[in-house]
Amino acid sequence: MRSSVLSFPDRGKWGKNSWRGNCSGHVYKNLFEQLPPSEIVDPMMGSGTSIDVAKEMGIDAYGLDLHAGFNILRDSILERVGKPADLVVSHPPYGGMIVYSGNVWGDPHSDDLSRCKDDDDFHEKLQLALLNQREATLGGGYYGTIIGDWRRQGKYTSYQAECIARMPGNELAAVLIKTQHNTMSDSKTYASMKLPLIMHEYILLWCKPKVIMCYLQDLADLAQQQQRRLTGTWRNIVKQVMVNLGGKAELKTIYDKVAENAPDRLASNPNWQAKVRQVLNQGRDMFSLVERGVWSLAA
Repeated sequence: MRSSVLSFPDRGKWGKNSWRGNCSGHVYKNLFEQLPPSEIVDPMMGSGTSIDVAKEMGIDAYGLDLHAGFNILRDSILERVGKPADLVVSHPPYGGMIVYSGNVWGDPHSDDLSRCKDDDDFHEKLQLALLNQREATLGGGYYGTIIGDWRRQGKYTSYQAECIARMPGNELAAVLIKTQHNTMSDSKTYASMKLPLIMHEYILLWCKPKVIMCYLQDLADLAQQQQRRLTGTWRNIVKQVMVNLGGKAELKTIYDKVAENAPDRLASNPNWQAKVRQVLNQGRDMFSLVERGVWSLAA
């Protein structure tokens, strides 16, 4: 029986042992056996582990990478390969855990995903990379990524959750959990550590529809999905604030409570007060205007 949890302590003979952050070749072998693809593209191949496994299994494989002259943020995978593939999978560098350009290879590069200025920068760039992968995927085929989470200085960042939230929800096909082995954290001791070490990564797979709308309409639909997600988040924030305020409050009090409860939203949206007003005015199924400047939860 095939499992959604994978564990391979041995990375295998594929790729290069010296390349930090390598994924076990057995992970790719398992993935290729389950799907199985007739051809694959890895646009962030690193040392080429996925390509070595695919070729050994008789699968046509195309390996691309920034260190080999391909920039996934600026170059089209589809144009570079020349045809769509039925599996386009990547294992991107993330969070600056391992800085590649200027360290593992070549000179520092501004489009190196391990050199993003912050998490928001990384989330945006990885979404662009995944959309590039999606474009290069054959209808009915799969695209995906191997990604983990990161905790540093007490802050937990869930990269996989952000990937899922930013890509088409109706295309998500599988979430596999891959146990991490032989990590740098294995050899470290952390004082006063209450929460467990992160010892896993995720393999996220989306299935591209066999028949899709024109490319521009497709992107427009994705943008609308993102807008609905963000709007829904704001609605819940404002509703919870109203609940905390007893179900009725002046607009200024609502502003103050939102600022207290959701500082991250304020930091990412300088026009957040206008957003709160929009939520109140458009959510008449949830909020009611009692009098000028005073709102309540709808009955």
